[in-house]
Amino acid sequence: MKFSFLFRFNLCLLAVALSGCGKSDHSSTSAGPATPVQEVGVVVLAPQRVAITEELPGRTTAFRISDVRPQVNGIIMKRMFTEGSEVREGQQLYQIDPASYQAAYDSAKAALAKAEATLALDRLTEQRQKKLAETHVIAPQDYDTAYATMQEAEADVALNKASVETAQISQTYTRVLSPISGRIGRSAVTEGALVTNGQNNALATVQQLDPIYVDLTQSSSQLLRLQRELNNGQLQSVRDQKAEVRLILEDGTEYPEKGTLQFSEVSVDQGTGSVTLRAVFPNPRQVLLPGMFVRAQVEEGVNQQAILVPQRGVTRNQQGQPTALVVGADNKVELRTLQTERTIGENWLITGGLNAGDKVIIEGLQKVVPGAEVKIVALGADAYPVAGQ
Repeated sequence: MKFSFLFRFNLCLLAVALSGCGKSDHSSTSAGPATPVQEVGVVVLAPQRVAITEELPGRTTAFRISDVRPQVNGIIMKRMFTEGSEVREGQQLYQIDPASYQAAYDSAKAALAKAEATLALDRLTEQRQKKLAETHVIAPQDYDTAYATMQEAEADVALNKASVETAQISQTYTRVLSPISGRIGRSAVTEGALVTNGQNNALATVQQLDPIYVDLTQSSSQLLRLQRELNNGQLQSVRDQKAEVRLILEDGTEYPEKGTLQFSEVSVDQGTGSVTLRAVFPNPRQVLLPGMFVRAQVEEGVNQQAILVPQRGVTRNQQGQPTALVVGADNKVELRTLQTERTIGENWLITGGLNAGDKVIIEGLQKVVPGAEVKIVALGADAYPVAGQ
Protein backbone atom coordinates (compact mmCIF):
# COMPACT_ATOMS: atom_id res chain seq x y z
CA MET A 1 0.00 0.00 0.00
CA LYS A 2 2.82 2.29 0.90
CA PHE A 3 4.66 1.40 -2.31
CA SER A 4 1.59 2.20 -4.39
CA PHE A 5 1.32 5.68 -2.83
CA LEU A 6 5.00 6.53 -3.47
CA PHE A 7 4.71 5.32 -7.05
CA ARG A 8 1.75 7.56 -7.76
CA PHE A 9 3.50 10.58 -6.10
CA ASN A 10 6.60 10.17 -8.27
CA LEU A 11 4.47 9.96 -11.37
CA CYS A 12 2.81 13.25 -10.48
CA LEU A 13 6.20 14.94 -9.97
CA LEU A 14 7.39 13.64 -13.33
CA ALA A 15 4.26 14.91 -15.06
CA VAL A 16 4.69 18.37 -13.52
CA ALA A 17 8.34 18.46 -14.59
CA LEU A 18 7.52 17.40 -18.13
CA SER A 19 4.73 19.99 -18.31
CA GLY A 20 7.12 22.76 -17.18
CA CYS A 21 9.73 21.78 -19.72
CA GLY A 22 7.17 21.82 -22.47
CA LYS A 23 6.09 25.32 -21.63
CA SER A 24 9.68 26.52 -21.50
CA ASP A 25 10.44 25.09 -24.92
CA HIS A 26 7.28 26.62 -26.38
CA SER A 27 7.98 30.10 -24.98
CA SER A 28 11.55 30.00 -26.24
CA THR A 29 10.55 29.14 -29.78
CA SER A 30 7.56 31.54 -30.12
CA ALA A 31 8.21 34.99 -31.82
CA GLY A 32 8.14 38.17 -29.62
CA PRO A 33 5.69 41.07 -30.22
CA ALA A 34 6.47 43.32 -33.29
CA THR A 35 8.06 46.76 -32.65
CA PRO A 36 5.44 49.52 -33.29
CA VAL A 37 6.04 52.06 -36.08
CA GLN A 38 6.81 55.45 -34.54
CA GLU A 39 4.87 58.56 -35.58
CA VAL A 40 6.83 61.71 -36.49
CA GLY A 41 6.01 65.23 -37.62
CA VAL A 42 7.96 66.66 -40.54
CA VAL A 43 8.37 69.82 -42.56
CA VAL A 44 8.62 69.62 -46.33
CA LEU A 45 11.40 71.91 -47.54
CA ALA A 46 10.69 74.35 -50.34
CA PRO A 47 12.89 77.17 -51.73
CA GLN A 48 11.77 80.65 -50.76
CA ARG A 49 12.79 84.27 -51.03
CA VAL A 50 14.76 85.40 -47.98
CA ALA A 51 16.34 88.77 -47.24
CA ILE A 52 19.87 88.20 -45.95
CA THR A 53 20.80 90.56 -43.13
CA GLU A 54 24.05 91.16 -41.26
CA GLU A 55 24.31 92.52 -37.72
CA LEU A 56 27.04 95.13 -37.50
CA PRO A 57 28.28 97.34 -34.64
CA GLY A 58 28.17 101.09 -35.08
CA ARG A 59 28.03 104.53 -33.50
CA THR A 60 25.74 107.45 -34.08
CA THR A 61 27.08 110.68 -35.62
CA ALA A 62 25.38 114.04 -36.00
CA PHE A 63 24.01 114.76 -39.47
CA ARG A 64 25.73 118.16 -39.45
CA ILE A 65 28.18 119.64 -36.95
CA SER A 66 29.20 123.30 -36.85
CA ASP A 67 31.61 124.98 -34.45
CA VAL A 68 30.68 128.56 -33.62
CA ARG A 69 33.77 130.81 -33.76
CA PRO A 70 34.19 134.61 -33.70
CA GLN A 71 35.21 136.38 -36.91
CA VAL A 72 36.25 139.62 -35.20
CA ASN A 73 38.14 140.51 -32.02
CA GLY A 74 36.31 141.86 -29.00
CA ILE A 75 34.68 141.37 -25.64
CA ILE A 76 31.58 139.17 -25.28
CA MET A 77 28.80 141.42 -24.04
CA LYS A 78 25.93 138.94 -23.97
CA ARG A 79 25.10 135.28 -24.53
CA MET A 80 21.72 134.99 -26.22
CA PHE A 81 20.80 131.27 -26.04
CA THR A 82 20.07 128.54 -23.52
CA GLU A 83 22.60 125.73 -23.43
CA GLY A 84 21.19 122.47 -24.78
CA SER A 85 18.30 124.17 -26.58
CA GLU A 86 17.28 124.11 -30.23
CA VAL A 87 18.55 127.04 -32.30
CA ARG A 88 17.68 128.14 -35.83
CA GLU A 89 20.02 128.93 -38.67
CA GLY A 90 20.85 132.65 -38.50
CA GLN A 91 19.77 133.00 -34.87
CA GLN A 92 22.03 135.32 -32.84
CA LEU A 93 24.04 133.47 -30.21
CA TYR A 94 26.49 136.09 -28.88
CA GLN A 95 26.97 139.86 -29.03
CA ILE A 96 30.53 141.17 -29.24
CA ASP A 97 31.14 144.80 -28.22
CA PRO A 98 30.40 146.70 -31.49
CA ALA A 99 31.59 150.20 -30.42
CA SER A 100 34.93 150.23 -32.21
CA TYR A 101 33.46 148.62 -35.31
CA GLN A 102 30.63 151.12 -35.41
CA ALA A 103 33.18 153.94 -35.26
CA ALA A 104 35.22 152.39 -38.07
CA TYR A 105 32.06 152.06 -40.15
CA ASP A 106 31.10 155.70 -39.57
CA SER A 107 34.63 156.82 -40.47
CA ALA A 108 34.57 154.78 -43.67
CA LYS A 109 31.22 156.30 -44.66
CA ALA A 110 32.57 159.81 -44.06
CA ALA A 111 35.65 159.10 -46.15
CA LEU A 112 33.41 157.81 -48.92
CA ALA A 113 31.28 160.94 -48.83
CA LYS A 114 34.41 163.10 -49.10
CA ALA A 115 35.69 161.06 -52.03
CA GLU A 116 32.33 161.30 -53.82
CA ALA A 117 32.33 165.10 -53.38
CA THR A 118 35.85 165.33 -54.77
CA LEU A 119 34.83 163.16 -57.70
CA ALA A 120 31.86 165.39 -58.49
CA LEU A 121 34.14 168.48 -58.61
CA ASP A 122 36.74 166.70 -60.73
CA ARG A 123 34.09 165.61 -63.23
CA LEU A 124 32.92 169.20 -63.69
CA THR A 125 36.51 170.32 -64.17
CA GLU A 126 37.10 167.58 -66.71
CA GLN A 127 34.02 168.62 -68.71
CA ARG A 128 35.08 172.29 -68.78
CA GLN A 129 38.63 171.43 -69.73
CA LYS A 130 37.36 169.20 -72.50
CA LYS A 131 35.38 172.06 -74.13
CA LEU A 132 38.33 174.43 -73.83
CA ALA A 133 40.67 171.87 -75.32
CA GLU A 134 38.32 171.34 -78.28
CA THR A 135 38.40 175.09 -79.04
CA HIS A 136 42.17 175.16 -78.53
CA VAL A 137 41.85 177.65 -75.71
CA ILE A 138 44.05 175.45 -73.49
CA ALA A 139 46.81 173.06 -74.27
CA PRO A 140 45.93 169.37 -74.59
CA GLN A 141 48.18 168.58 -71.63
CA ASP A 142 45.89 170.61 -69.35
CA TYR A 143 42.90 168.50 -70.35
CA ASP A 144 44.89 165.30 -69.84
CA THR A 145 45.71 166.41 -66.31
CA ALA A 146 42.05 167.12 -65.54
CA TYR A 147 40.99 163.75 -66.96
CA ALA A 148 43.60 161.89 -64.90
CA THR A 149 42.53 163.74 -61.76
CA MET A 150 38.94 162.69 -62.37
CA GLN A 151 39.96 159.03 -62.80
CA GLU A 152 41.95 159.21 -59.58
CA ALA A 153 38.89 160.54 -57.79
CA GLU A 154 36.80 157.65 -59.17
CA ALA A 155 39.37 155.20 -57.85
CA ASP A 156 39.23 156.87 -54.44
CA VAL A 157 35.45 156.50 -54.40
CA ALA A 158 35.73 152.81 -55.26
CA LEU A 159 38.36 152.29 -52.57
CA ASN A 160 36.25 154.03 -49.96
CA LYS A 161 33.20 152.01 -50.94
CA ALA A 162 35.21 148.85 -50.28
CA SER A 163 36.28 150.26 -46.92
CA VAL A 164 32.66 150.95 -46.03
CA GLU A 165 31.68 147.38 -46.97
CA THR A 166 34.58 145.96 -44.94
CA ALA A 167 33.64 148.05 -41.91
CA GLN A 168 30.00 147.04 -42.29
CA ILE A 169 30.94 143.35 -42.47
CA SER A 170 33.08 143.64 -39.36
CA GLN A 171 30.24 145.39 -37.59
CA THR A 172 27.86 142.62 -38.66
CA TYR A 173 30.25 139.97 -37.35
CA THR A 174 29.90 141.39 -33.85
CA ARG A 175 26.55 139.55 -33.92
CA VAL A 176 27.63 135.87 -33.76
CA LEU A 177 24.97 133.82 -35.57
CA SER A 178 24.20 130.12 -35.68
CA PRO A 179 25.46 128.66 -38.98
CA ILE A 180 22.95 125.77 -38.97
CA SER A 181 19.75 124.70 -37.24
CA GLY A 182 20.12 122.12 -34.51
CA ARG A 183 20.82 121.59 -30.83
CA ILE A 184 23.51 123.74 -29.28
CA GLY A 185 25.79 122.44 -26.55
CA ARG A 186 27.42 124.20 -23.63
CA SER A 187 29.02 127.62 -24.03
CA ALA A 188 32.81 127.81 -23.71
CA VAL A 189 32.77 131.53 -22.79
CA THR A 190 30.78 133.88 -20.62
CA GLU A 191 30.12 137.61 -20.70
CA GLY A 192 33.34 139.62 -20.43
CA ALA A 193 35.51 137.05 -22.18
CA LEU A 194 37.93 138.27 -24.85
CA VAL A 195 37.59 136.45 -28.16
CA THR A 196 39.72 136.73 -31.27
CA ASN A 197 39.26 136.03 -34.94
CA GLY A 198 40.66 132.61 -35.87
CA GLN A 199 40.98 131.27 -32.32
CA ASN A 200 41.24 127.49 -31.93
CA ASN A 201 38.56 127.04 -29.28
CA ALA A 202 34.96 127.21 -30.45
CA LEU A 203 32.49 129.33 -28.52
CA ALA A 204 29.88 126.55 -28.82
CA THR A 205 28.93 123.66 -31.10
CA VAL A 206 25.64 123.19 -32.95
CA GLN A 207 24.63 119.69 -34.08
CA GLN A 208 21.76 118.69 -36.35
CA LEU A 209 20.30 115.48 -34.90
CA ASP A 210 17.30 114.89 -37.15
CA PRO A 211 18.08 113.00 -39.26
CA ILE A 212 21.16 111.34 -37.78
CA TYR A 213 23.97 109.22 -39.21
CA VAL A 214 24.97 105.77 -37.97
CA ASP A 215 28.49 104.69 -38.97
CA LEU A 216 28.79 100.89 -39.09
CA THR A 217 31.92 98.75 -39.34
CA GLN A 218 32.04 95.61 -41.46
CA SER A 219 35.07 93.33 -41.64
CA SER A 220 36.76 92.96 -44.99
CA SER A 221 36.22 89.16 -44.82
CA GLN A 222 32.46 89.71 -44.53
CA LEU A 223 32.60 92.10 -47.46
CA LEU A 224 34.53 89.58 -49.59
CA ARG A 225 32.03 86.82 -48.77
CA LEU A 226 29.14 89.11 -49.69
CA GLN A 227 30.78 90.07 -52.98
CA ARG A 228 31.44 86.40 -53.79
CA GLU A 229 27.81 85.46 -53.15
CA LEU A 230 26.64 88.37 -55.28
CA ASN A 231 29.00 87.45 -58.11
CA ASN A 232 28.04 83.77 -58.25
CA GLY A 233 24.32 84.58 -58.13
CA GLN A 234 23.54 83.27 -54.64
CA LEU A 235 22.35 86.73 -53.66
CA GLN A 236 20.76 89.61 -55.49
CA SER A 237 22.07 93.02 -54.47
CA VAL A 238 19.82 95.51 -52.72
CA ARG A 239 22.49 98.16 -52.13
CA ASP A 240 21.43 100.17 -55.19
CA GLN A 241 17.85 100.24 -53.89
CA LYS A 242 18.57 102.00 -50.57
CA ALA A 243 18.94 98.88 -48.41
CA GLU A 244 16.86 98.97 -45.24
CA VAL A 245 18.60 99.11 -41.85
CA ARG A 246 17.19 98.43 -38.38
CA LEU A 247 18.79 99.46 -35.09
CA ILE A 248 19.13 97.69 -31.75
CA LEU A 249 19.86 100.18 -28.96
CA GLU A 250 22.29 99.73 -26.07
CA ASP A 251 19.53 98.48 -23.74
CA GLY A 252 18.51 95.77 -26.23
CA THR A 253 15.34 97.48 -27.48
CA GLU A 254 14.67 98.00 -31.17
CA TYR A 255 14.65 101.57 -32.47
CA PRO A 256 11.19 102.19 -33.96
CA GLU A 257 12.36 104.12 -37.04
CA LYS A 258 13.89 102.38 -40.06
CA GLY A 259 16.96 103.76 -41.78
CA THR A 260 18.53 103.42 -45.21
CA LEU A 261 22.09 102.66 -46.23
CA GLN A 262 23.75 105.70 -47.83
CA PHE A 263 27.20 104.55 -48.93
CA SER A 264 30.12 102.21 -48.23
CA GLU A 265 33.68 103.38 -47.68
CA VAL A 266 36.02 102.76 -50.62
CA SER A 267 39.06 101.73 -48.56
CA VAL A 268 39.83 99.28 -45.75
CA ASP A 269 41.11 100.59 -42.43
CA GLN A 270 44.63 99.20 -42.05
CA GLY A 271 44.40 99.12 -38.27
CA THR A 272 41.10 97.25 -37.92
CA GLY A 273 40.72 95.52 -41.30
CA SER A 274 37.20 96.86 -41.68
CA VAL A 275 35.22 99.17 -43.92
CA THR A 276 32.71 101.80 -42.85
CA LEU A 277 29.07 101.81 -43.92
CA ARG A 278 26.95 104.90 -43.31
CA ALA A 279 23.20 104.77 -42.74
CA VAL A 280 20.81 107.64 -42.09
CA PHE A 281 17.88 107.43 -39.66
CA PRO A 282 14.97 109.74 -38.85
CA ASN A 283 15.34 111.02 -35.30
CA PRO A 284 12.25 113.17 -34.64
CA ARG A 285 12.20 112.57 -30.87
CA GLN A 286 16.02 112.75 -30.68
CA VAL A 287 16.29 109.39 -28.96
CA LEU A 288 19.60 108.89 -30.76
CA LEU A 289 22.41 111.14 -29.59
CA PRO A 290 25.89 111.42 -31.12
CA GLY A 291 28.34 108.85 -29.80
CA MET A 292 25.81 106.16 -28.82
CA PHE A 293 26.81 102.52 -29.45
CA VAL A 294 24.22 100.58 -31.47
CA ARG A 295 23.89 97.33 -33.39
CA ALA A 296 22.44 97.52 -36.87
CA GLN A 297 20.77 94.84 -38.94
CA VAL A 298 21.68 95.63 -42.54
CA GLU A 299 19.87 94.05 -45.46
CA GLU A 300 22.73 92.90 -47.69
CA GLY A 301 20.97 90.93 -50.39
CA VAL A 302 18.13 88.60 -51.32
CA ASN A 303 18.40 84.81 -51.72
CA GLN A 304 15.64 83.77 -54.10
CA GLN A 305 16.15 80.01 -53.53
CA ALA A 306 16.88 79.79 -49.81
CA ILE A 307 16.35 76.51 -47.94
CA LEU A 308 15.28 77.05 -44.33
CA VAL A 309 14.96 74.39 -41.63
CA PRO A 310 13.45 75.01 -38.16
CA GLN A 311 16.14 75.04 -35.50
CA ARG A 312 14.35 72.37 -33.47
CA GLY A 313 14.95 69.92 -36.34
CA VAL A 314 18.74 70.36 -36.30
CA THR A 315 21.01 68.65 -33.77
CA ARG A 316 24.78 68.18 -33.40
CA ASN A 317 26.83 65.00 -33.60
CA GLN A 318 29.87 64.20 -31.48
CA GLN A 319 32.07 66.17 -33.88
CA GLY A 320 29.87 69.22 -33.47
CA GLN A 321 28.52 69.02 -37.02
CA PRO A 322 24.88 69.94 -37.58
CA THR A 323 22.67 67.00 -38.53
CA ALA A 324 19.02 66.34 -39.33
CA LEU A 325 16.83 63.25 -39.66
CA VAL A 326 14.96 62.95 -42.95
CA VAL A 327 12.11 60.60 -43.94
CA GLY A 328 13.05 58.88 -47.19
CA ALA A 329 10.78 57.66 -49.97
CA ASP A 330 10.30 54.27 -48.24
CA ASN A 331 9.44 55.94 -44.91
CA LYS A 332 12.86 55.00 -43.52
CA VAL A 333 14.78 57.52 -41.44
CA GLU A 334 18.01 58.91 -42.94
CA LEU A 335 20.70 60.90 -41.14
CA ARG A 336 22.01 63.94 -43.05
CA THR A 337 25.05 66.04 -42.20
CA LEU A 338 24.28 69.69 -42.95
CA GLN A 339 26.10 72.85 -43.93
CA THR A 340 24.53 75.84 -42.20
CA GLU A 341 25.31 79.49 -42.86
CA ARG A 342 23.31 81.51 -40.32
CA THR A 343 20.08 81.68 -38.39
CA ILE A 344 17.15 83.61 -39.81
CA GLY A 345 14.48 84.01 -37.18
CA GLU A 346 13.71 80.51 -35.85
CA ASN A 347 15.26 78.72 -38.84
CA TRP A 348 18.69 77.70 -40.07
CA LEU A 349 19.73 78.77 -43.56
CA ILE A 350 21.00 75.55 -45.17
CA THR A 351 23.70 75.61 -47.86
CA GLY A 352 24.32 71.85 -48.12
CA GLY A 353 22.97 68.47 -47.04
CA LEU A 354 19.30 69.09 -47.77
CA ASN A 355 17.29 69.81 -50.90
CA ALA A 356 13.86 71.07 -51.79
CA GLY A 357 11.25 68.39 -51.16
CA ASP A 358 13.09 66.69 -48.29
CA LYS A 359 10.95 65.79 -45.27
CA VAL A 360 12.82 66.86 -42.13
CA ILE A 361 11.65 65.42 -38.82
CA ILE A 362 10.97 68.08 -36.18
CA GLU A 363 8.59 66.12 -33.88
CA GLY A 364 9.44 62.71 -32.45
CA LEU A 365 13.21 63.00 -32.93
CA GLN A 366 13.91 61.27 -29.61
CA LYS A 367 11.91 58.19 -30.59
CA VAL A 368 13.59 57.29 -33.89
CA VAL A 369 17.03 56.30 -35.14
CA PRO A 370 18.49 56.14 -38.68
CA GLY A 371 17.06 53.18 -40.59
CA ALA A 372 13.86 52.92 -38.58
CA GLU A 373 10.50 52.90 -40.32
CA VAL A 374 8.23 55.78 -39.33
CA LYS A 375 4.76 57.11 -40.00
CA ILE A 376 4.28 60.78 -40.88
CA VAL A 377 1.51 62.56 -38.97
CA ALA A 378 0.27 66.13 -38.85
CA LEU A 379 2.31 68.56 -36.77
CA GLY A 380 1.08 69.62 -33.35
CA ALA A 381 -0.54 73.00 -32.84
CA ASP A 382 2.60 74.36 -31.20
CA ALA A 383 4.95 73.21 -33.96
CA TYR A 384 6.92 75.53 -36.20
CA PRO A 385 5.30 76.41 -39.55
CA VAL A 386 6.38 74.36 -42.53
CA ALA A 387 9.52 75.84 -44.07
CA GLY A 388 8.78 77.37 -47.42
CA GLN A 389 5.17 78.24 -46.67
